[in-house]
Amino acid sequence: MLKRKFGNRSEWKRIIKSKYSQSYLNTKEFKGYITLLNTIQVTEPLSVSYGEKKVKIVDDGYMWLQQFPLEKNHAVTTMFNVNGEIVQWYIDICLGNGIENGIPWMDDLFLDLVLLPSGEIIDKDADELEDALSKGVIDKNLYDLAWNEAGAIKSLVRTGEFDLIKLSNSHRDFLFSTLK
Repeated sequence: MLKRKFGNRSEWKRIIKSKYSQSYLNTKEFKGYITLLNTIQVTEPLSVSYGEKKVKIVDDGYMWLQQFPLEKNHAVTTMFNVNGEIVQWYIDICLGNGIENGIPWMDDLFLDLVLLPSGEIIDKDADELEDALSKGVIDKNLYDLAWNEAGAIKSLVRTGEFDLIKLSNSHRDFLFSTLK
């Protein structure tokens, strides 16, 4: 069974105090849901390592913008530090995006891509995708879908045509004024 991940991150125990906003957009550039989580106070910062690189992705005052484009097989989380600078884009490969009880969600297909501001692209959780296939959680069609989607996104990123990441700042700014 695929894991459904919600945009409001209500299950995240690390967050003590936060503000949240979401909206549906239907523009020429983007059709789907966007969410913004401002982590006012967290129990402790969270950093991730990519080889020699260490990237802090959560701390007091950080913001996570999530974009859930409809009829696509990915969702993008843009992580902003306390100064509003992008520290990374986390691209979830998914079966689909939607809304349930008013909250946007994605059905995670295990494979992820991390895009750093330097332009470096990192494959993540390929082992989880392989494991899901071997255990029968997904079939070969979903396995192929995940790899094909990841490949297409990497190609678009390399040619500067993955337009969703270009909308990160404007989507954040749009939702920031409506944080509750």
